[in-house]
Amino acid sequence: MGFNEKVHAFIAAKYYVHLTEAFGERGKKAFVHATQYYAQQRGRRMAQRAIRDGKELTYETYCQYGEWVNTQEVMDMGCSNQAEVQSLSPDFVTHIYKCPWHTQFQEMGLIEGGDTYCADLDKSICQGFNPHIVYEVDQTLHKSPYCIHRVRNSGLTPQSDRSKKMEYVHSFEYHCAHSYWSYSEVSRAIFGQEGAVVAQKVMEDFEQTYGKEMADALRGYEHTNFNVAD
Repeated sequence: MGFNEKVHAFIAAKYYVHLTEAFGERGKKAFVHATQYYAQQRGRRMAQRAIRDGKELTYETYCQYGEWVNTQEVMDMGCSNQAEVQSLSPDFVTHIYKCPWHTQFQEMGLIEGGDTYCADLDKSICQGFNPHIVYEVDQTLHKSPYCIHRVRNSGLTPQSDRSKKMEYVHSFEYHCAHSYWSYSEVSRAIFGQEGAVVAQKVMEDFEQTYGKEMADALRGYEHTNFNVAD
C-alpha cells in the first residue's frame, strides 16, 4: 500500500483518538481547531496559485484549483468518492454517497471522530480560499445516508468549467505529511510537551500500521512550510 486517501484519514483519526483520550473535551476542541488550521492552509495555497494565474477567487475557480484527485488504489478498493450534483444555482448542492475518508473512519469505529472531521474540513478549505464564499455541510455520511454539501449563491451555470488543473494536484504523500505536521503543530501549541507526546503516539501508530519507509517519508516533511504554494 502506498499513500492514499485512507492513509490520510488514518492520520486524522489517530489524532482524534489520542487527543480525546488525553484531554477529553479540550482534546476534541483542539482536534477541530487543528482540522480547520490544516484545511485553511490548503485553501490558501489554492488561492495563491489562482491569484498568480490572474483568476478571480470564485467557487468555479475553487473547483479548478483543488489539490487532490482520487487515487487508483482507492478506486480499486471500491471506496472512491461517488457524488451527485443536485443543484447548480443559486446554491450548488452535492450529495456524496461514498467516500474513502468515511470508509476509513468507519473501519476504525470512529463515527463521532469522522463526523467531527468532515463537518469542518471542506468548508474550512473554502474559507481559506475565500472567506466570502459560504460553504455549508448540512450532514455527513457518518450519521446520515449521504453527505450534503452546499455552496450559497455559487455563481455556477451549466457553462461553468469545474475541471481540475492537474498541474496543481499534490501526491497523497504530501497531503498525509501536511496533515500529520499541521495536527502536530496545533497539538504542541495547545498542550506543550503533552501535545508532543500525542504527535509521537500518532507517528508510532502510523509506523506500526504502514511501515518505517512510509513513516520516514512523513518525517522528511517536518520543516516544510505548508502555508505557501509551490
